[in-house]
Amino acid sequence: MKSGKKTSGGRYLNPKKKRKDARNRQDRIVKIGEQKTKVIRTKGGNRKQTAHTLDKANVVKDKKAKVVGIKNVLETPSNTFLARQNILVKGAIIETELGKARITNRPSQEGLVQAVLIKE
Repeated sequence: MKSGKKTSGGRYLNPKKKRKDARNRQDRIVKIGEQKTKVIRTKGGNRKQTAHTLDKANVVKDKKAKVVGIKNVLETPSNTFLARQNILVKGAIIETELGKARITNRPSQEGLVQAVLIKE
């Protein structure tokens, strides 16, 4: 018999209706550039600030945070192609005014970049 049908000819009903919160959204890619952010409504009426482009990062050095400019994405362990396109993701190693730093948050979900300085 055809898929989705019983042997008697009856059909199987979907046990759960598709909900608005289960829909797919477009991937949020954060690149280096002048800061552009957007606020999105999430489940429960909460708000999430997402970023499209960012040029500054909160870098922690010796337990003190400092806002510095982002120059370049050096490498991304999860995907080498992301580093070539200067896409900011968690775990990426970026070049800042203070030196190399590793991104510790998810910029596409928080609207800013948190990073920790790497000792060379």
